Amino acid sequence: MGMAKNGNGKTMENTSYIAVARQATLRRQLEMIANNLANMNTAGFKGENMMFVDHLVRSRGGERMLPEQMHFVRDLSSYRNFDEGPIEATSNPLDVAIRGEGYFVVETPEGARYTRTGRFHFDEQGRMVTAHGYPVLSDAGQPFVFSGSESSIDIARDGTVSADDDVMGRLRIVTFENEHQLRETYGGLYQSDAPAEDSDNPEVVQSALEGSNVNGIFEITRMIEVQRSYDSARKLVEAEDERIKKAIGELAKVAA
Repeated sequence: MGMAKNGNGKTMENTSYIAVARQATLRRQLEMIANNLANMNTAGFKGENMMFVDHLVRSRGGERMLPEQMHFVRDLSSYRNFDEGPIEATSNPLDVAIRGEGYFVVETPEGARYTRTGRFHFDEQGRMVTAHGYPVLSDAGQPFVFSGSESSIDIARDGTVSADDDVMGRLRIVTFENEHQLRETYGGLYQSDAPAEDSDNPEVVQSALEGSNVNGIFEITRMIEVQRSYDSARKLVEAEDERIKKAIGELAKVAA
């Protein structure tokens, strides 16, 4: 789209660019909020947010079509809220929640991955695995293998797993110096380049799952606010586009 070559040309260009950039940022934020809401009932899900930088652009004197100040907003990155979600009781003895800090360690074809989603079950080999079929590891680095004839399975507060009173090992629970260095892969799994540290005093809860830490009311309120800002930016883009067309039309008449 061509720009008018007059005294306000640069201003109109700046205004349009700022509005379009803000619109794109708000669209990404809406997508992130929608994903948070979609995972409100996903066990162990951690809500995601965006980090912004706000540049103040002052308009020149005499430019009545613009506000005195314009803000150019761009998103730097996203980050996860690793606050603990609510612990919810279930009737499944293979549901396990971690209270406080810590992650389960699971074995995947790509190497060790970490999760707080303790919705486990048995696979065809009798191994205790995640919803995606990845074995849950003990502090000895081995999967838990059951015969299928056990009448009871108990998981103690420290993560010790017993079948019919026979100790099979202890769940490996790890922590990280900086959780924000964790990168989500899929299905509630995380990977990290930083080394994991074995938890000295883990606290697990059997027959329970950690719920999502997404606050639905907060997210819906935030979505309404972002949607309003998005509509405002869209209207500004449309207004500036129309203004530029008129300016080009006037210049064309003068040139003729």
